[in-house]
Amino acid sequence: MTNDQGVPSNVLVIEDDVPMRRFLRAALENEGYRVTEAGKAREGMTMILGHPPDLILLDLGLPDADGMTVLRRVREWSQVPVLVLSARGQEYDKVEALNEGADDYLTKPFGVPELLARVRVALRHSARIKAGAGEGAARFESGDLTVDLGARRVTAKGADVHLTRTEYRLLALFVRNAGKVLTHRYLLQEVWGPGCELQTHYPRMYVAALRRKLEEDPADPKYLLTEQGVGYRFTEGT
Repeated sequence: MTNDQGVPSNVLVIEDDVPMRRFLRAALENEGYRVTEAGKAREGMTMILGHPPDLILLDLGLPDADGMTVLRRVREWSQVPVLVLSARGQEYDKVEALNEGADDYLTKPFGVPELLARVRVALRHSARIKAGAGEGAARFESGDLTVDLGARRVTAKGADVHLTRTEYRLLALFVRNAGKVLTHRYLLQEVWGPGCELQTHYPRMYVAALRRKLEEDPADPKYLLTEQGVGYRFTEGT
């Protein structure tokens, strides 16, 4: 995959485990990505500032600083996509990383297909943002589902889908962030606004409503997927 200059995307791997770095380099270079490596947080930050990458793979368990600290520092000035790599499988760690600005996470161990799929999604989302694809331009089309935010039109199985105002706002947020995990807290802040952080049942209720209107089988959704204990991910389906 190439960046907006037409050259192979540069992926910075910040990971202290040497075998894992070798695994990541081999998997990414085999797909045509350029790979740079850092074994410590300080080294990684120096590389980010000197030669900003197109995407960062960030381990949370670094020897000289917690990876979450690196993530927070990067988000102070950059929106470069960050995929967190962690052996920490607890939901709290995933939610914290996403709420601090990570684009996605992978829990070790993971396979090459999953890694490459997450990398492609993060880079596509970053490219859409750079191109200025906001609500007036975003369009999602997969199978029998089409969401055209410019025309404010949603169709499924060839028929128009009528959404409430809140359902539409939620769906628009998912479409603009297709492929990303959106946490419950993020959804509440963006759709329902300040003061609704404790209304944790809102996303669940409205996602269920969207599934009934958009999914062929709401009990086995292919577009609006649940990330257990974390939030939801809107995908291209299967």
